[in-house]
Amino acid sequence: MQPIVDKEKCIGCGTCVALCPGSFKWDESGVKVEAIVPPEDNEVSLKEAAEACPVQAIILE
Repeated sequence: MQPIVDKEKCIGCGTCVALCPGSFKWDESGVKVEAIVPPEDNEVSLKEAAEACPVQAIILE
């Protein structure tokens, strides 16, 4: 399962980074989040991070 972060929607709350530090990181600006490829977190954790995103900026493929 591959996470994708929609940077247009991302508000940089950091919930995904806190829940899945092996799959999400801060981008170079330190304001938005980007996905780590390949993700290191399990499928259950990735789904929790996607569901916890307040603006639904995470897509799981």
